Amino acid sequence: MTPKKIRISLYSPGIVGLGHLRRNLIISQVLAESALQSVNLMLTEAREASVFVNSMPPGMDCVTLPGLSKSADGICKPRYLDLPLKEVISLRARTIRAALKEFKPDLFIVDNLPRGAYRELDPTLKQLKSVGNTRCVLGLRDVLDEPWSVHRDWLRWKNEEAIRDYYDAIWVYGDPAIYNMIDEYRFPPGIASKIRFCGYLDQRKRTALAGRDGLDPFESLSLPPGRLMLCLVGGGQDGEVLAEAFSQAQLPPDSCGVIVTGPFMSARAQERLAQRAAMNSRLRVVKFIIEPTILVARADRVIGMGGYNTVCEVLSFEKRALIIPRVKPRREQIIRAERLRDLGLIDMLAIDDLNSTRLAEWMARDLPPLKIEGRVNMNGLDRLPSMAEETLAAAGSSTPAS
Repeated sequence: MTPKKIRISLYSPGIVGLGHLRRNLIISQVLAESALQSVNLMLTEAREASVFVNSMPPGMDCVTLPGLSKSADGICKPRYLDLPLKEVISLRARTIRAALKEFKPDLFIVDNLPRGAYRELDPTLKQLKSVGNTRCVLGLRDVLDEPWSVHRDWLRWKNEEAIRDYYDAIWVYGDPAIYNMIDEYRFPPGIASKIRFCGYLDQRKRTALAGRDGLDPFESLSLPPGRLMLCLVGGGQDGEVLAEAFSQAQLPPDSCGVIVTGPFMSARAQERLAQRAAMNSRLRVVKFIIEPTILVARADRVIGMGGYNTVCEVLSFEKRALIIPRVKPRREQIIRAERLRDLGLIDMLAIDDLNSTRLAEWMARDLPPLKIEGRVNMNGLDRLPSMAEETLAAAGSSTPAS
């Protein structure tokens, strides 16, 4: 009789951009193709999840939830459905619970929010605990926010109680030498004892997996010869200012520029950028690329916002980067950028100081190559399969639930 395979489910809340989706996709890919050979089901809210189907390994699929969006003041609302937020959250919660009741995961990896968006995971967590066959892991990026904000939010949502009652481990996708959240947030022993730092997630793995379809987005741009200056703004919903400044910046004479706007940038802003590109033979504007790491690997310089994935990309490929971090609704990006700037790993420009002249000056600077080896732990993806095995084994059984 063929033994049942390990079943892993991943919850990716989304809400702002595509960072959560991309991070959980590569985690799922690595676990599915490791010695675990797991069958994975990802719960994600982005419509764009469907375009990643060719990057999904055999045995992996996803359930797409109705989307949410968050404004700069931190207020959430349905991204597409013209319904009250309460109804959309209820729909998401019932969908998640029903999916995992049937899937019966051995391991449930929850990204960022211990109770999900607006506590939508509560029914699912209670259900999984009552059955007792699922180990739950909370996956956190390296920086959450300012300590006072984390304390406020965790108290408001009773996250510590949820972690105590439902979670077996906390995986932090970062290096404590850069940012040690145990110390920064002064977590109590019950939380700190569950934390394992696995290292940053090396994004070069994404390029290898994306290359399976044989398509090269760089070639499709038909760029003139020269160095590539790449502008990344994540999902794009708050990246208009940076993209506008880049589109008006004078590129070095031996280079060309590419802006990836992201799918959530306003149509009006995308139209203005397209008009500028039409008048500049050395500038291209792309709305969406399934795997932007292919462009990062080709780039000479990267200018971008300070999201987790973008920072991991420039570190993974050892690219000189100018980061203009978001400061609202959370200060996660500027905290990360300041730590890396102080270590000489990136250059940083405050959003209030952003203009086309400053970008042009930085692109024209003579900068030495960036060397990361030994300075930052980038081994997170390599460690995750063994960490998953340890979590399953600690439960007293690594045998999948029947």
